[in-house]
Amino acid sequence: MLIFKKKYRLFSLIALIIVTATLNSCGVYSLSGASVGEAETFQVNFFQNNAELIEPGIDRTFTNQLQDFIQNQTSLSLQNNGADLIYEGEIVQYYVAPMTATSQNTAAQNRLTIAVNVRYYNNTDPEKDFEKRFSFYYDYPANSQLTGSTLDTALDEIFTRLTQDIFNASLTDW
Repeated sequence: MLIFKKKYRLFSLIALIIVTATLNSCGVYSLSGASVGEAETFQVNFFQNNAELIEPGIDRTFTNQLQDFIQNQTSLSLQNNGADLIYEGEIVQYYVAPMTATSQNTAAQNRLTIAVNVRYYNNTDPEKDFEKRFSFYYDYPANSQLTGSTLDTALDEIFTRLTQDIFNASLTDW
């Protein structure tokens, strides 16, 4: 019985060493699939609204949502300057267009499209730097005004998709 316990302890110790070595060799990954490499900090600079059509406050809302998304999906610390990973850019399009027509030649559905130009700098691995344009849209009934809860829903859906796309492009190598 004593020999069995010693063999079991030895087996447990070897298994623990193998599991620890395997986990350590995988690098720095999060459950979201993000690979932050050597980075420990990030910053999101204010995304100025440079679109021809201006909706007040969306620049601040988008900037905050991008900060929150990265903070919630990684173990990176948010900094105001000098961070390892830097996100900056501007909102370049805020556009409403009719999508489908009725038999009376009026719009049955409208589409809000928002595009953001993003510059991403990875100070720990400059080869991963990029500048890209991301856009997404929200369709809503033409008999609805793009105000109040309709606007809130549209912005939430668009910004959720944009922040996910920016996160994937910068930190998941997708």
